[in-house]
Amino acid sequence: MSILLFIIGVLVMVVAVAFSIGLHEVGHLVPAKRFGVRVPQYMIGFGKTVFSFKRGETEYGFKAIPLGGYIAMIGMYPPAKNKGNVGATDAPILRKSSTGMFQQMADEARHAAAEQLQPGDEDRVFYKLPVYKRIIIMLGGPTMNLLIGIVMIGIVTVGFGLPTQTSTVDEVYQCVVPLGQEGDRDSSVNNGCLASDAPGPAYAAGLRPGDTVTSFDGAPVGNTDWVTLTQAIRSHAGESVPLTYERDGVEHSTSITPYKTERPVINEEGQLVTDASGAAKTVEVGFIGMGSEVQNISQPVSAVLPAVWTQVKGVTAVVLDLPARMAAVGKAAFSDTPRDPNGPISVVGVGRIAGEISATNLIGINDKVASLISLIGGLNIALFVFNLIPLLPLDGGHIIGALFESVRRFFAKLFKRPDPGPVDIAKMLPLTYVVAVGMLAMGAVLIYADIVKPVSIFG
Repeated sequence: MSILLFIIGVLVMVVAVAFSIGLHEVGHLVPAKRFGVRVPQYMIGFGKTVFSFKRGETEYGFKAIPLGGYIAMIGMYPPAKNKGNVGATDAPILRKSSTGMFQQMADEARHAAAEQLQPGDEDRVFYKLPVYKRIIIMLGGPTMNLLIGIVMIGIVTVGFGLPTQTSTVDEVYQCVVPLGQEGDRDSSVNNGCLASDAPGPAYAAGLRPGDTVTSFDGAPVGNTDWVTLTQAIRSHAGESVPLTYERDGVEHSTSITPYKTERPVINEEGQLVTDASGAAKTVEVGFIGMGSEVQNISQPVSAVLPAVWTQVKGVTAVVLDLPARMAAVGKAAFSDTPRDPNGPISVVGVGRIAGEISATNLIGINDKVASLISLIGGLNIALFVFNLIPLLPLDGGHIIGALFESVRRFFAKLFKRPDPGPVDIAKMLPLTYVVAVGMLAMGAVLIYADIVKPVSIFG
């Protein structure tokens, strides 16, 4: 049964990836057609065409390798200017001799693009569009992924709720274990306590698992106010403070004295703060020795965009540090070095995680569905950020090219110089090929790592 559930999870993610890629290309297709560009092909995947059909002037289909997609737009490369004749036009030409391999690459790309032209295409080519329209077309794909990500994260955030620490007590410690000794204690012997340990303030005050704290030092404590409660406890070290809690529907009153102890410094995102050497920073604060019960709490709609922004920042940080991250993945794949669970993964890794989520018995069906939806949302946020990298052949490269053209024309007009014309991105083909090869190599390394040393979310 677990194998079947694993396969179902993988298939769900395969469909989600194809769906995300398809809508990404729709994001390019719709504005391209709206602006009059002829689009002869809309394809999901690469390689040999498996299935296709034609509607109007566009062929729609699927190819053998479903790891991407594209739309073919007429006139992506502007023709070379014939500078050899007086009154030269922008008509495409073929050079009888090339000044080098790179120039020949550009000429061949222009020639291939020119061969796609049909009568009536003169004003339907991509490069003749105003800059803002070209930017809209190229932004359409990433924007579609962003919208999918917002919808998926919104469904989880508002519909299923996010794991949230609550004021309900999950565990209570009978003693205060000094910092750094937690891993050395055997919890099966006297609950891990020694005679020399200070008693746990929460335990001594009568709190037990299942109780819900309702007020601290006279201030009411709501169900999701755990962070506020923790901050109040940390700031009242050594002070006797009144506390109320609810047990089985009955409210009880007590007093509690937070124990002054050394604890790790935690930032606003709940992460450990470290010093330059990587060691955890500590501070003396109040501690009462109890843990919070985590519940899925539905969030307001206003929490969706901040949640999306957090993911965008996280993916951006990975992209900016991609060379180092990929080096770490490669090292882990070919050595005993552990894999960074927060590092980049391939579609194979995403599918494997989806399978693990579906097959595990550690979480309920609602959490499985929410996790899969969240995974799809995170995938689309990653596609959004990655496609905006300002390098060809990615969408961000075309956007930067259009912006550069706009700036170049602005200064030409400002200094009363001739219009320099569209930016010839065909000249960037050598770099484009280098980037494409690099992306293929990166994908191969990630796929290999996801097979031999996969990231596992359940240990």
